[in-house]
Amino acid sequence: MNKFAGTILLVCACAGLALGQAQAQAPKAPSTAESVKQLEKDWLEAEKAGDSDKLNQILADDWVGIGPEGKAETKQEFLASLKSGQMKMDSFDMGSMQVKMVGGAAVVQGSDTEKSTSNGKDSSGKYVWMDVFAKRDGKWMAVRSQTALVK
Repeated sequence: MNKFAGTILLVCACAGLALGQAQAQAPKAPSTAESVKQLEKDWLEAEKAGDSDKLNQILADDWVGIGPEGKAETKQEFLASLKSGQMKMDSFDMGSMQVKMVGGAAVVQGSDTEKSTSNGKDSSGKYVWMDVFAKRDGKWMAVRSQTALVK
């Protein structure tokens, strides 16, 4: 009986080790903060590339943004401005970002320094912004934004 108990303990120990290794090797899902920070980076990359299809995936259909001049802009207006070339980003340097969960929303505060034009005028500078993301159909999407130019 003692030999049998030792065998059972050895089998259990091996199974425990194997299970522990399998769990350690399982890929970790990105956190909400990591996910929305990546969306912010993708957003600026899409703006720089003029990729309205990518922005269409990041912005919810009911997205509204308030620009540095205080004017509200819908998703459709924003994408049209990008497609027409009225808005163009040549380059950007992403600053720091902080993510705060508020209920089911992810609120992101961040900054970037960019070289850009808007309506034919130089709009380059350092910007601070806040974006609100909500999960829609299992995917984080921007629903509101506000941007300010730092002088």
